[in-house]
Amino acid sequence: MRHRMLRNKIGSYGSHSRMLLRNQMRELVEHKSIVTTVTKAKVVQRMFDKLMTKAVKAAKTSNKSESVALRRQINYYLLSRRLTNKLVDEIAKSTKKTSGFTRIVKMGMRRGDAAEMALLQIIESD
Repeated sequence: MRHRMLRNKIGSYGSHSRMLLRNQMRELVEHKSIVTTVTKAKVVQRMFDKLMTKAVKAAKTSNKSESVALRRQINYYLLSRRLTNKLVDEIAKSTKKTSGFTRIVKMGMRRGDAAEMALLQIIESD
């Protein structure tokens, strides 16, 4: 029984849901917005904000070894050095925020199964 379980159940088992969320974070970094269900968007938003906090810290630090360590932690989730560099060098350097890096815009229901859909976007700093 799942009494008092706080985590959203996404996917069928642990490694499947982990890879699903990693793939969605990769797509979010690459395209800066994704369309997904509201439940998945909330979980990805929570994970991405933690990742983005590390990226901002890596972009702002002058200590080379700390920057490399943070980039390796980010690369653990994104599984791509190209996306890690894009996140740290392009997206994190241009932001002036300390939190709230993404927004969820609800888009209505999906036609096939009436799942509530949402647009998850990275908020651009101007």
